[in-house]
Amino acid sequence: MDALAGLLAGPRAQGAFLLRSVFAPPWSVRIQDEAPLTVLAPVRGEVWTTPAQGPAVLLRPGDLAIARGPQPYTLADRPDRPPQVVIHPGQRSTTPDGVELCEDMDLGVRAWGDGPGGSTVLLSGTYQLRGEVSGRLLRALPVLLVLPGEEWSSPLVPLLEEEIGRDGPGQDVVLDRLLDLLLSSALRAWFSRPEARAPGWYRAQGDPVLGRALELLHTAPAEPWTVAGLADAVGASRAALARRFAELVGEPPMAYLTGLRLALAADLLREPDATLAAVARQVGYGSAFALSAAFKRVNGVSPQQYRAG
Repeated sequence: MDALAGLLAGPRAQGAFLLRSVFAPPWSVRIQDEAPLTVLAPVRGEVWTTPAQGPAVLLRPGDLAIARGPQPYTLADRPDRPPQVVIHPGQRSTTPDGVELCEDMDLGVRAWGDGPGGSTVLLSGTYQLRGEVSGRLLRALPVLLVLPGEEWSSPLVPLLEEEIGRDGPGQDVVLDRLLDLLLSSALRAWFSRPEARAPGWYRAQGDPVLGRALELLHTAPAEPWTVAGLADAVGASRAALARRFAELVGEPPMAYLTGLRLALAADLLREPDATLAAVARQVGYGSAFALSAAFKRVNGVSPQQYRAG
């Protein structure tokens, strides 16, 4: 398992909020739902996306955007259009003055907007909980990333459009997995682009020695790894591995492993039935106390406080 696959193979979408939005100009929606990640794919018409920081970006059919929360952003037919609708946490929609709009804008199964005949149709998939997407991965992403349609395409967008309006047995699971596949595909495409400024752990995967070392750490993070043991496993000297790891990844191997273990622990703590002792065993700590001490040292809060937050 490579580093990116490891980050995408953790807790996944669980009842993600998927929606087909339909609008006719003039329209403008401010998204302040505080969700960690939302995938946006216009399938008809154009959508201006304005993040809280940075310029507005025009999305056309075939483009795909990923908005990283919890910062708000605005979707509209024009970048200077004042918001007419506000989306709050829990996917509650109101006017800017607080008047409820959810029932008025309901267009049927996973469909919403100001009328079924609108000229703009936007598909969106929102990961609503922090544990559904690795925090380590989120920190590697810009507030808004865009993949232009002329440089990237996926058969998953038409499939998602086809499935999003269905309401058969198990449909939520089907949509969750489609969203996961679309996100994974988009992120692989994004990290391969020069402007992505991919993090060190991603770039290092191309190195024959470090790629294997990262694969081992992500495949078996609970193993009692040492620098010497990792070096033996990849056929390098301890000094050479430590030096090259720090140069390309940006931190020593054991510091990277600690960060990986604690990121996995943070994700697993979002699982309602996971005990601290079980999480500790899964990520390579000998006891719940040892995990709790390391978690608080790095994150500033105890695992219990993190879970409650």
